[in-house]
Amino acid sequence: MWTSEECSKYFLCLEGEVFDFKCSTGLLFDVNRQICDFKLNVDNCDITAEAVIPKPLLKEAKCDDENHLGCADGTCLPQEYFCDGSLDCSDGSDEGYCDVNNDPNAATSCDPLACSLPNCFCSKDGTRPPGNLPISSTPQMITITFDDAVNDDNWDLFNRALFLKQYKNPNNCPIKATFFVSHQYNNYYYTQKLWNDGHEIAIHSITHRGPEEWWSNNATIEDWFDEMVGQANILNRFSKIRMEDIKGLRVPFLRIGWNRQFLMMKEFGFVYDNSMVAPFSNPPLWPYTLDYKMPHKCMGNKQLCPSRSYPGVWELPMNQLETSDYTCAMVDSCPPTLSGSEMFDMLMHNFKRHYLSNKAPFGLYFHSTWFKNPSYLSAFQVSHSNKLLITQ
Repeated sequence: MWTSEECSKYFLCLEGEVFDFKCSTGLLFDVNRQICDFKLNVDNCDITAEAVIPKPLLKEAKCDDENHLGCADGTCLPQEYFCDGSLDCSDGSDEGYCDVNNDPNAATSCDPLACSLPNCFCSKDGTRPPGNLPISSTPQMITITFDDAVNDDNWDLFNRALFLKQYKNPNNCPIKATFFVSHQYNNYYYTQKLWNDGHEIAIHSITHRGPEEWWSNNATIEDWFDEMVGQANILNRFSKIRMEDIKGLRVPFLRIGWNRQFLMMKEFGFVYDNSMVAPFSNPPLWPYTLDYKMPHKCMGNKQLCPSRSYPGVWELPMNQLETSDYTCAMVDSCPPTLSGSEMFDMLMHNFKRHYLSNKAPFGLYFHSTWFKNPSYLSAFQVSHSNKLLITQ
């Protein structure tokens, strides 16, 4: 029998090191949900290893109803119960094998004849421009985004260094960005001012809590509503941003939340997700809707991408940047050893990868701390003067 003292301890592995933590007094660590909770709510302290979930029999169970499938123990349940995010088989087998290759309710491959803009877009490999536009007539979109809170630590950067009046698009409109805002340390007055100035404000959760895997493995549908819709409500209340203008989200740590995340998005009415890192490719990928199966592999360690169809929900894949022998999704995850001039060369090289191929949107994804390096800020500003201009 484990003592309360032992049950309140938990461990995190970070960059090859193990750190031990302890829940607050009166709380125990829930192994399955990966959170500290009251004693009455925790009954799994004795778990010492991850349970092996048996594989469901599915059609091999030979259920009497053709619309039913079999659990691992032979119990027959309606097909829609499998991989829906809720445990229905007593052995958990209905939720144990739910990636894009095993989900019995998985989305089908792209059917261009049945998928038309503006509500649906797909292509076989994800690289085709929408509407069959000729490359010469396709505009080159460049997007810039920032993650996390807007506050005194980065306000001068946004207000006095990056978004100045002299930086304009070819149509003479000022450049804009998308801010994926999380609640902690956020200044909602500054956020409102950014929105009033024409920038997009999107969602990055309330808590931005760890561990990273919680978002993929443990967050329930209710958690997703609390974190994402909850942050939308906070922005609406304190920054007066209209709910209908809050259209997109990015998941903390880029940890995709499987079908639970996208079911929440569909039900609430989010238009797009911008969290999924695509495998490096030449040419890069265009955005697509999740009416059909993703046109690329699910990339990342134990990453759980959506397996089902979510009609009308857009995925804006994060095309990776190429620098020497490395690839990186976020600009600030690229090697920090690059000099300012090398960083400028890297930005221009990747811009040309898009502009000279299929003109897929060129994404520059940042945390504001990256600009604390003066040479990087200078490289970014010089790229503006070289017509590497940003549009929403």
